[in-house]
Amino acid sequence: MIRSEICRLLGIRYPVFQGGMAWVADGRLAAAVSEGGGLGIIAAGNAPGDYVREQIRIAKSLTDKPFGVNIMLLSPHADEVAQVTAEEKVAVVTTGAGNPSKYMELWTSNGIKVIPVVASVAMAKLVTKAGASAVIAEGGESGGHVGELTTMVLVPQICDAAPLPVIAAGGIADGRGVAAAFMLGACAVQMGTRFLSAEECNIHPVYKEKIVKATDLCTMVTGKRLGHPVRSLRTPFARNYLKAEYGGASDEELEEMGVGSVRLAVQEGDLEKGTFLAGQAAAMVKRIQPAAEIVKEVMEEAEPLLMRASQWVE
Repeated sequence: MIRSEICRLLGIRYPVFQGGMAWVADGRLAAAVSEGGGLGIIAAGNAPGDYVREQIRIAKSLTDKPFGVNIMLLSPHADEVAQVTAEEKVAVVTTGAGNPSKYMELWTSNGIKVIPVVASVAMAKLVTKAGASAVIAEGGESGGHVGELTTMVLVPQICDAAPLPVIAAGGIADGRGVAAAFMLGACAVQMGTRFLSAEECNIHPVYKEKIVKATDLCTMVTGKRLGHPVRSLRTPFARNYLKAEYGGASDEELEEMGVGSVRLAVQEGDLEKGTFLAGQAAAMVKRIQPAAEIVKEVMEEAEPLLMRASQWVE
């Protein structure tokens, strides 16, 4: 069985994180992943503290294993949610869209491991100095907000720059991606898109169907003009947004178009007004299955690949 530094650090069986997907990653999904031996993560997104506390308590009622909360630092509720995670003493906080330094003392004094998502070497160095326990190096193949660098390029540079355990994310959906991440220097992986097909995932059936039927060129990136590019499935909404983005729409009009679109995809399966966030690995997701089965399957696929790596050396 594959064990790594991150397993020992967090007390988990498998070095697999479930991505903190806004409106998707709730307490039930996080608990299912953690019960399966990985690290389940609740997404705070733009939700207030009361919602996050509720989801934390749901997860606690379903598992006694470690799980985490992802906090989007640009959220207007970030201060409130940071306090809730400290009060509830979750095992791990992952962060995105900003610098978590202002909350580090609060979290670490409550025994919480802080693992920021980074898309550049500069940010990896910054959070290392701030006291992070590990970093998630997320390439632009991932769904949702994306950076410029690919996983293949980003992960080894982060491994060289940061003396911390590195979790690879972006474009990973099976054991081949896990094995490749380890060869690049990572000691764990984070998967988001693969868990959209989990039985415990709460997304609308239309969303799940589109993931399972996805093809290799099924995603696109919008929002570059506004400075926050987002990868999603090629839906009527995404195409219309891209036309507006480069067709003269104002920044305010674009912002208005995007308001509530992720919720409409997740809860209503609305192809005309919803943003169906997904990574480039969507085409590798073939069926709906329990979250625990997903975790076990990718690790069982990775192990023989890593064991056979010596075949390339004479």
